[in-house]
Amino acid sequence: MTPSWDKLYIAGEWVAPEDGAVIESIDPATGRPWARVAIGGACDIDKAVTAASEAFAGPWRHIPAWERAQLIRRFAELYREKAPRLAELETRDCGRAIREARMDVGAHAQWYHWFASLADKSEGRTLPLDEGVHAFTTKVPVGVVGAITPWNVPLLTACWKIGTALAAGCTVILKPSELTAVTSLELARIADEAGFPPGVVNVVPGAGPAAGARMVEHPGIAKISFTGSGATARRMLRDGADTLKRFTFELGGKAAHILFADCDLDAAINAATSSAWAHCGQACALGSRVLVQRPIYAQVVEAFRARQQRVRVGMPLDEATHMGPQAHEAQLAKTLSYVEIGKQDGAELVAGGERLGGALSDGYFVAPTIFAEVRNDMRIAREEIFGPVVSIIPFDEEEEAIAIANDSEFGLTAGLWTRDLGRGLRVSQRIEAGMVWVNSYRYLRWSTPYGGFKASGWGRENGSDALDAYQEIRTTVMSATGHFADAYG
Repeated sequence: MTPSWDKLYIAGEWVAPEDGAVIESIDPATGRPWARVAIGGACDIDKAVTAASEAFAGPWRHIPAWERAQLIRRFAELYREKAPRLAELETRDCGRAIREARMDVGAHAQWYHWFASLADKSEGRTLPLDEGVHAFTTKVPVGVVGAITPWNVPLLTACWKIGTALAAGCTVILKPSELTAVTSLELARIADEAGFPPGVVNVVPGAGPAAGARMVEHPGIAKISFTGSGATARRMLRDGADTLKRFTFELGGKAAHILFADCDLDAAINAATSSAWAHCGQACALGSRVLVQRPIYAQVVEAFRARQQRVRVGMPLDEATHMGPQAHEAQLAKTLSYVEIGKQDGAELVAGGERLGGALSDGYFVAPTIFAEVRNDMRIAREEIFGPVVSIIPFDEEEEAIAIANDSEFGLTAGLWTRDLGRGLRVSQRIEAGMVWVNSYRYLRWSTPYGGFKASGWGRENGSDALDAYQEIRTTVMSATGHFADAYG
């Protein structure tokens, strides 16, 4: 029997879609349906907004901060218990290798614990004014939050948005992509078991033109937190202008991963090849532009070629698999189209570039791909592919590496490898990116703010700074003098 998640979670109840549907979720490893999933439409979003608004005005607003933290901790512990199953479901739904999914999903409970620790730490300030006049600030939640998550890492992005919203005192409507919605509906079951009041957490999967568009235009939603494409974010800004919504955006990247000639080459190659092909290239922070200083350029290209031969591409639930398929068929087609673009633009295809056949022919599998002799003005170096395609770009001097790294519309993450710590500090401070790793890569924790410069987004997720986007500052001025002058005397 096909597993079914055929209800939406609204106001603490499982309800059938009113103007949505129940669709088949496709297993990207086989190209065949593996689950039935409910998706909502505009009417379902309206119901969720009503539920979230009532919960915000009612029980959730009046629950003490320490009790709110306790509920989030309860959720975190339930999440920890269910993490092995969640990892398997995410693997089925979006094709992540199970070994990778387990490491990722297994850490999410700690993120929720971090957010819980912030729930009762929202502090204001006292402001010195005149004698007899006391002023202070308090931070208050913005209200109902619409959390819109992508298809590539639905559990992680939901964690960052739900955890922050709840810690700030907001209620939330989670709208995952209709392509990978199963794990988000499992999150609703955990929230229900944790005991959140009805309407505090609502889950309505749906397509962007229906459910997503309604969230953006709905006057009852105070803030949208969105992870996805820049084109969609620009449309959201236009559509949400009439309601003056607050937005935070995480919009992708084209990260530069810089290898200087004096680096620890073994460690650098380990990091660069891992970040190039993790999750079949379907993550915004991956170092898809590898900038290599010329004295070690040929050595690095050959090391990439050798490492590519060792990547085990296969069925994602197989414990031996390093890299699974692309998450859906359209993404596979996009990746293969960029391989052709790279060849046409004159880059050297070193390895990969083809859809895999044989036992994998029914799924959306593509070989890890390496392009050498890439110029930074080529499309494969400028546009986000979201596939396992790495572009290796030569450079001569430090200044050139910085210029190439910054010559991008994106600015999400970057990394660099050098034994010269002075250079590491100097270069890291000049790269236009929201997160820069020196002699490391993709080292990310709950306490480290994450977000981008330029077209990579607005605002930050994670860390204590993330709560600012979910709260307003209220200034209260109190006079103890009992006097107010007559302006017309």
